[in-house]
Amino acid sequence: MTVDIEGAGRELELAREAAKPCLPLRGRLLPEGDIESAYQVQQVHTRQRLGAGRRRVGAKIGLTSRAVQEGFGVFQPDFGVLFDDMAVPDGVEVPIGRLLQPRVEAEVAFVLGADLPDERVTTADLIGAVDHLLPAIEIVDSRIAGWDISIVDTVADNASSGLFVLGTSPRRLSDVDLRLCGMVLESAGEPVSVGAGAACLGNPLHALEWLSRTLARSGDPLRAGDVVLSGALGPMVPVTPGAAYEARISGLGSVRTCFSKEADR
Repeated sequence: MTVDIEGAGRELELAREAAKPCLPLRGRLLPEGDIESAYQVQQVHTRQRLGAGRRRVGAKIGLTSRAVQEGFGVFQPDFGVLFDDMAVPDGVEVPIGRLLQPRVEAEVAFVLGADLPDERVTTADLIGAVDHLLPAIEIVDSRIAGWDISIVDTVADNASSGLFVLGTSPRRLSDVDLRLCGMVLESAGEPVSVGAGAACLGNPLHALEWLSRTLARSGDPLRAGDVVLSGALGPMVPVTPGAAYEARISGLGSVRTCFSKEADR
């Protein structure tokens, strides 16, 4: 089939602007399993956002659960770009109308204090480059109707990105056991998702290593000051309008987000 990079990008952008999800891209505009073309669509979106004055502030890692990877038929994570207007302060209400099909998941946020320009990065390099950690909630979203996504759809759609919320109490990497840290995501005092650092490629630091190598290889490496979302520590949860969600991660503290009841854009 013909690959239509520009057409796929236009459909996703129209879905964002019209607040109406589009049909899956795979098999229509992008071939099944063509991850390279999907990243080209993502790059089109990135150039558009930067051209519109948005600022790139980091990256998010997705598909870090082995079970989820198997469901997609892939054996590596994916990534998307974080922009400044995707950041939401801790505890501030999010207008539900900003999103189409939001879900929430708890993650570890790495904040870098040094560049990571070499694809031969070592664990020692990563440890030295991480300035601090923060608990995070990623508010994922999809411009594809009904979350009917494949690896091609999610990569093209900036890894199904939406918004992100960071906690406000930094922790040193040396003070947290990222593999064993437990996570609970609660709403109205009830757990809605539980997990641990080991659910994220065995250790969130492994996810950071993968991303660092991947971006360095592409010539667009991670830089000092970048925020990197590790990938989910437990299952993502569909958002209920009017609900509040709080993630607690052992050793990192907590972070909270809430949503309006009305879909007022």
